[in-house]
This record gives sequence, C-alpha cells and structure tokens, in this order.
Amino acid sequence: MMNRREMVVAVGACAVSAPLAGQAQTPGRVYRIGVLLSSLPWETLAFRLRTPLRDLGYEEGRNVVFEIRSAQGQEDRLAGLAGELVAAKVDLIVAPLNPEILAAKRVTSTIPIVMVFSSTPVESGLVASLARPGRNVTGTTVQAPELAGKMLEALRDAVPRLVRVACLVEPEYPGMHLYRRQTERAAEAMGIRLTFVNVHTAAELDGALGLIAQARPDALFVSMTGAIVAQLPACDRLCCASTSARALFDWGSRDRRRADVVRGGLRCSYATQCRDDRQDPQWR
Repeated sequence: MMNRREMVVAVGACAVSAPLAGQAQTPGRVYRIGVLLSSLPWETLAFRLRTPLRDLGYEEGRNVVFEIRSAQGQEDRLAGLAGELVAAKVDLIVAPLNPEILAAKRVTSTIPIVMVFSSTPVESGLVASLARPGRNVTGTTVQAPELAGKMLEALRDAVPRLVRVACLVEPEYPGMHLYRRQTERAAEAMGIRLTFVNVHTAAELDGALGLIAQARPDALFVSMTGAIVAQLPACDRLCCASTSARALFDWGSRDRRRADVVRGGLRCSYATQCRDDRQDPQWR
C-alpha cells in the first residue's frame, strides 16, 4: 500500500521528473498536497506535479487534491499561510523556494516538506546536508553560489566591452549573501565593477530601477527572487530603455514568463535547467 512516506517520495520525484512506478495505492484514500507559494504562479508547478502523479495513478479530484496557498508576493504572509496548511491536515507540503521552505519548516516538524527550486539549502539552514537532509525536509536544489562566475562570464560574452554591471538583488533572501560574495570575487578577477541595488519588497522595485537607469551600467544582472519575480515587466522595460537589452538573470525554472522576458528584453539567462521543463506542453 502507498503510505505517506511513499507519497512524499513520489512528489519529490515529480520535482525532478523521475516518476516512480509500481506503487500500490490505498483504495478510497484521497491524499491532500499542500502547496505554499510566495510569488511563483501555481501554473509553474502544476504540470510538474499533475502529469507525473497521473502517470503513477493519482488524478486530481479523484485520489489527490491540492491545497494552494499563495502570498501574492507578500512574503510576510507566508507564516500564516503555512499555518493554514498545517491546520488543513495536508499529507505533505510542496514549498518551491527558500522563503516558503523556511516558513513551512517553522510551523511543522512532522509534515513532510518537499523543496523544488531551493537555493543553498545547507547554508540557508533548510537541511542538515544534501546527502542526509534530516527531519522532515527533502527535495531538490537548482542553484549554487559557485555559478556566479559563470553568470558573469555569460554576460561578458554578450557584452564584450563589459565594465560596469548593476546587480539587482533582494538582500534578505536566504543565501543571498553567499551569492553576493561569489559574484564580487568573480567580478574582481574579471576587472568588472559592480553596483548592488537592493530591493526588499516589490513596491521598492520602481525606485531601484530608477537608480539603475541613472547609473547607466553596461549591463544588468537580475537575481530572480520573490520581490523581483513579481515585477518582471518592469525589469524588461528598464533593459529595453536603459541597457540596450543587455542583461542576464538567474532562475532555474524555464517558466513561460521567463521566456517572455528573454524575448522582450532580458536577453541572457544562466541557471540550472530542470529536466522536466522539456515535458511542459507550452514548450513543445
């Protein structure tokens, strides 16, 4: 019979597109999967969960239901929403990014939490180690600070005379200090001057983009975290108007909005590609 532990494994497999087969199911049991979102749209995760689960014999509305809670870009709501999922007695919680994972971890030590796009999970205190995450958190990680140098190299390839780079970041994002440190080291080795512009909330983005426009950098590096993801069109407009569309952003998910922005103005991206992105119907 499929128990809760096996369901966690199945959903974890969905996150990396490695479906499990041959799992017996408990007749009549309906599994409740909680999904905690900050700014990432549910559609970005839906195909990663529905299709592989259906391949395993789990169909939404028949023997599995999703409890969706979205903070709509307001990360201060995550704690309350995570509490709602616990109160709803879900079988597990899918938490894509670091803020959601931390929020879920703070309200439960028993309900399994599945990471999807976690970043620096060990350094950020999400898990004890990659080999043995421990307690009730498992899943996948898609980014590492060591990629910072490769990202700058990709940007330099796109802008051969690259000297000045503005970095749009959310400083409080878990693990961001590690990315900044590695980016500074890589920039020093390449002779690139960095200017960091901080964004704490989506409401601050317009002002931050104004500062970047005044500085007239050669290129813009955008770190795709919650407050920034919520305002992708504004980043697009800045790149088209102020940086001649020369920009790079890091994000491990091949989301439709990411592609729209690449085509519209943010021309480069360097990040982990999730294997199951190629199974997304919108990319066929």
